[in-house]
Amino acid sequence: MSGPGESFRWPRGGPPQLMAILNVTPDSFSDGGALGTDESAVSFGRTCLRDGASILDVGGESTRPGAQAITDDEQVRRTRGVVRALSAEAAVSIDTRSSTVARAALEAGACIVNDVSACLDDPSMAATVAAHGANLVLMHRMVRPHEDRWSTEVDARRTAGDIVPAVVEWLGARVDAVVREGVARERIAVDPGLGFGKDVRQNLELLARIGELRSLGLPVVVGASRKSFLGAVAGIADPRDRDAVSAAAGALAAVQGAAVLRVHDVRRHRAAIVAAWSPKSATGS
Repeated sequence: MSGPGESFRWPRGGPPQLMAILNVTPDSFSDGGALGTDESAVSFGRTCLRDGASILDVGGESTRPGAQAITDDEQVRRTRGVVRALSAEAAVSIDTRSSTVARAALEAGACIVNDVSACLDDPSMAATVAAHGANLVLMHRMVRPHEDRWSTEVDARRTAGDIVPAVVEWLGARVDAVVREGVARERIAVDPGLGFGKDVRQNLELLARIGELRSLGLPVVVGASRKSFLGAVAGIADPRDRDAVSAAAGALAAVQGAAVLRVHDVRRHRAAIVAAWSPKSATGS
């Protein structure tokens, strides 16, 4: 592996880095089909870098509620060329639950695996990450995408009581599990999984208490961008119109110590972080 990803380490302290979302899928919830070719995806990735992103998260399979799984071969076909082109210019993450897809992306130059199943859907994922010395995002979720529902829909399977300690405990167990399989602890970041199997109230609780996830001693990745719970509280039906409220949510996560924000609109989030972080910098907090 060569390029910027070779020396990538999770940020610890300071304002959060921005992870730009590159969905090379036809069915993502807010921008499906927008990046239909390698050329358009690479061009968009470069725009995100100019706007202030430092990580590009490439995904070839939608994980929106109700999404159906696609084959590993199709995911590799969609993502490998984009990863190869952009890894010479930035730290590239592969958003996948499959060790086969992760391996292809890592061999093409990716340095991060972003697994929304926290290495549960594919028992070979942790070993694949460890063998490549890659970085890993472990995300909390309640159910698999094809069984999931939007945050505004009733789902009896959702956790009762305080969601925050439940997420912290679950993620802590997953961290311990992948470390036992050889993944270096300093290579791991955790993600509370906003929008994945949580209702509107639970998502808002997690967003308001991001700081509590830092008790795990690991960088926290937050992905609130354009999600349905933000649409519910802001009264915005179209995900593409949620960038302003997404940036506000990102600023809230930033001041609580989030290490990375996973975002659609890089420029707007960059401005929100600058505005949110400046008072902290001025007071030395």
